[in-house]
Formats: sequence, structure tokens, C-alpha cells
Amino acid sequence: MEQEIIKAIIKHAEGHIEKHIMNVKVLLAKQVGVAEHPDLLQTIENEIAIVAKYDEQVEMLRKYFIQSDKE
Repeated sequence: MEQEIIKAIIKHAEGHIEKHIMNVKVLLAKQVGVAEHPDLLQTIENEIAIVAKYDEQVEMLRKYFIQSDKE
């Protein structure tokens, strides 16, 4: 059960990674018309920071909590 919980957390984080990567792609492709985000570069930096946060979580979980088949 423990491994299933860890894997679910990883999938959750990977979903957020995909979502925020897509946000960056949309912002890069359509810079105009984003009224609530007048500072485009800052908005992209914020999205990248979120991706980095979730990526770090995934890597940490895989490194320290996922049991390998070798054990």
C-alpha cells in the first residue's frame, strides 16, 4: 500500500508538471491577450518555478521512497 501511495503522489506531481509546461507553451505562443498577466516574463518564470518544484518532488520520491526490484 505504501508504494501505491508514493506512486499516486508522483502521478499527481507529474500532472502538475504537464499542466504548467503547457501554460508556458501557451504563453510563448500567444503573448497577446493575457490581460491578467501583464508581465509575461514574470508569469513564465512563475510557471517554470512551479514545474521545478514538482520535478524536485518526483525525483526525491523516486530516489528515497520507491523500492527497486533489486531489494
